[in-house]
Amino acid sequence: MAYLYESQGRYAEAEPLFRQALAMFQEILPEKHPDIAGSLENLAFLYQAKGDKTSAIKYLTQSTDIQETNLDTNLTVGSERQKQEYMATISGTIDRSISLHTQAAPNNPEAIRLALTTILRRKGRILDAVTDNLKLIRQNITPENQQLLDELANTRTQLAALIFNKPANLTTEEYQNQVANLKGKADRQEAELASRSNEFRIASQPVTIEAIQKLIPTDTALVEIISYYPFNPKAKSGEEWGKPHYAAYILHSTGEPKWVDLGEAESINQTVKEFRTSLQRQDLLIKKIARSLDEKVMKPIRPLLGNTKTILLSPDSQLNLIPFAALIDENNQYLVENYSINYLTTGRDLIRLQNRGESKDNPLLMADVDFNKSGASLANNSPSQISNSPTQPTQIANRRSSEIDGLQFNPLPGTKIEAEAIATLLKNVTLLTGTQATENALKQIKSPQILHIATHGFFLTDLELVASANLNEDRGLGVVPRFDNPKNLSPNQTENPLLRSGIVLAGSNKRQSGDEDGVLTALETTYLRLYGTKLVVLSACETGVGDAENGEGVYGLRRALVIAGAESQLMSLWSVSDEGTKDLMVKYYTRLLKNEGRSEALRQVQLEMLKDKKYQHPYFWSAFIPSGAWSGMGN
Repeated sequence: MAYLYESQGRYAEAEPLFRQALAMFQEILPEKHPDIAGSLENLAFLYQAKGDKTSAIKYLTQSTDIQETNLDTNLTVGSERQKQEYMATISGTIDRSISLHTQAAPNNPEAIRLALTTILRRKGRILDAVTDNLKLIRQNITPENQQLLDELANTRTQLAALIFNKPANLTTEEYQNQVANLKGKADRQEAELASRSNEFRIASQPVTIEAIQKLIPTDTALVEIISYYPFNPKAKSGEEWGKPHYAAYILHSTGEPKWVDLGEAESINQTVKEFRTSLQRQDLLIKKIARSLDEKVMKPIRPLLGNTKTILLSPDSQLNLIPFAALIDENNQYLVENYSINYLTTGRDLIRLQNRGESKDNPLLMADVDFNKSGASLANNSPSQISNSPTQPTQIANRRSSEIDGLQFNPLPGTKIEAEAIATLLKNVTLLTGTQATENALKQIKSPQILHIATHGFFLTDLELVASANLNEDRGLGVVPRFDNPKNLSPNQTENPLLRSGIVLAGSNKRQSGDEDGVLTALETTYLRLYGTKLVVLSACETGVGDAENGEGVYGLRRALVIAGAESQLMSLWSVSDEGTKDLMVKYYTRLLKNEGRSEALRQVQLEMLKDKKYQHPYFWSAFIPSGAWSGMGN
């Protein structure tokens, strides 16, 4: 009845009924029950519709606090897919919290704190949960847990091999059943691991703005960008949700958070697409589109940075896929010329980065990979066979390129020179090349200080979904998104992004690499032992891209390496020049070994390249972005 009256604008009649419902729930249910959170949320939006901002903020804060308690419990169990299903049931809350602030109470300090607190607690939350589960298991390893870890890694390897190599003797139905069975098996094994990690878990304190501020250096600003759906509680039924917007919240080490609404996401995302295309084509008019995107995204943020020149940037959605350093400001300068930018999934990463492991092995370099292994001639559709056209970048034969028909990969001669040059700079380095640069070798590593892989990477945008995990049986959590969740979209018809992205190693062209196939997907990468690894460099193409999920970062190799435990990553956003990458990497390591910060060392190399006529186009110097820990390797 309260819902009915509220939908008719009869707020005075709806209020006592919502209050009565809350009282009944509080009488018969546990204190932190989800239905109590939902009832508090109903009151919050009723008061927002009435214009009572103080009460709306009060009740929504109480609701989100209860949801936070339940999240802490529920995200410790189940597979990642099940965690996503659970998160979907409350995903509308983050949109409502931001909307209450930006739409109804833009100048209310409590409203901005509620919005930012909710972002810090929810953004990247599943990534944190999955990473913590693996970390706890590995820190408290038993023979039984190691066996289960190995079994799960093996299941995911079988799944990846099956996706990329459909057996010729199977019918479509048989193939779908095999894929579904492996996905279901992996889900159950992952859920069992999460259950076992629970016994080692220590109750965590809720994330607060103050806790994050303590971890922000004094000369640095955290910039949280969020994609959200504006919510209007006074709108007609079915019209409450507006078109997606971007908003940015800026937090310094002291003082109150600041914010700005960046406008509708559609326009920004279109400009992002144009910017990425221009970069990869080495468009001579790149500065014009870079300026246009800066005008929409960074110009509104700059006044809120003050004198800060170091930015910890947590983008969202499509903004995960661009190098902000290549944007052009109103003074016709690239942002790299005035700002040092390091990428995070969320500001909450600062908490995780305080708990750093110790490296257990020497640096490992893999390069000059023999993709054929037997030395057979390259397939006809290798990149060197493709002629240039106005829509194709030059030097395609020497690019570490992806999306090649049939996934056949061309040798990368520049990687041998790159690896040998880097090897002379590092101490006690292990260098694997040619037929030795295998998937098996990579899966055997144990927390090398540095992991550098120079090879081809790939991200397939249209790998069709073969089968879901519950094709033959329903072992999900039995939860569905709320009816009023704006992100309750139709099921995705492409495979898991972690199966659609990865790198290739020895024997990959023939799908024979010992007892592996030479194609290491991001899904398999999650089980590399990298806790204690200070830096992972994927000197390949498009290793930093994937599906950009709102609030959860990029589902691809970037995410996989965080789950595996890597402290920081340097990855690419598009197919890069072989020669240009070699020069960039050698200069980067030279600076890194002088204990320059992991992000600042890259920036200084980019500034050098910007002054070099050969490499001054941002296609060459801005493809790589740093994420994770940004300080020097010795810090």
